[in-house]
Amino acid sequence: MINNVLVVCTGNICRSPMAAELLRDMLDSRAGRDVSVESAGIHALVDHPADPYAQELMEHRGLPIDMHIARQINPNLLNWADIILVMERNQKTFIERKYPQTRGKVFRLGEWTSSEIHDPYRKNKEYFTRALSLIEDAAKTWVEKIINAS
Repeated sequence: MINNVLVVCTGNICRSPMAAELLRDMLDSRAGRDVSVESAGIHALVDHPADPYAQELMEHRGLPIDMHIARQINPNLLNWADIILVMERNQKTFIERKYPQTRGKVFRLGEWTSSEIHDPYRKNKEYFTRALSLIEDAAKTWVEKIINAS
């Protein structure tokens, strides 16, 4: 059973906060049980808020992330997670090499949609919109997997 989901990107201010909030919302409405969803970064901009474009796009969806504060992955958070969802293959490789205990529970968010979700950091709103679209498609697939793992 999957009870704890950790979503990871690089800085924890763009992709992973958006993905975590989308997953949290989708799971709350579908899972029929509590599934905790958190986010963190491999090279987090610790204590920074979510990027303004990410905040704007999520606010437009009625899922505000203005209270998000970036944090760094750490062994306790990785051990807490039943599943760890990353944005890119290199992030999966990094986590599994640095934290071997995570092998077997790290997957790309776009695993089932065959998509890499590239970092929109310091790019224009169009890049954020594209990233969010990929995140949403991938999250829908993971929601089904997480629910069916019960």
